[in-house]
Amino acid sequence: MARLGDIAAEAGVRAPAIYYYYASREELIEDVVRLGQVGTEQRVTSAIEDLAPETPALDKICVAVEAHLRALHELSDYTTAAVRNIGQMPEDMRDRLRVDQRRYGRVWKRLFEQARENGELRADIDLRAAQLLVIGALNWTPEWWTDSSVPLDTLVSAACKLTRQGLAALPARSGSSPAGPARD
Repeated sequence: MARLGDIAAEAGVRAPAIYYYYASREELIEDVVRLGQVGTEQRVTSAIEDLAPETPALDKICVAVEAHLRALHELSDYTTAAVRNIGQMPEDMRDRLRVDQRRYGRVWKRLFEQARENGELRADIDLRAAQLLVIGALNWTPEWWTDSSVPLDTLVSAACKLTRQGLAALPARSGSSPAGPARD
């Protein structure tokens, strides 16, 4: 976790001045994480709301994937702090932050449910597992991604393609049953 002196320097104040705004270092960290979570949710929600109402749900999921990744890597360090630190926070702080997490999770849940209802998603995929896998993969990118390794636009494109192709309903095959797990 960051030192209070580093946070104060970034804010352009002396370390003791932080306590004018926050009762403790933990309260500051909780607020930083909350700002990251809420900022990501707002960016994703705004991107979806900007789409035409008739936009297919799978396209909305891809827009959400892009907005989430861009929030992680362009918006601010708040978002990355949220992803990296929430698991290390005391249980009472995590409980308070879960309110925001659940609300954001419901945004994704609605997208996945809408896509399933519209026949856009594979029938053989558990929606909850798919949703958590997609968000988990996106949230892991701050651990390995740098712009020097691959441009952000390339990362976004790859994530959208993998998400779309992994979730999209399979074309019906005439005269055969749906494929089961691959066998050697």
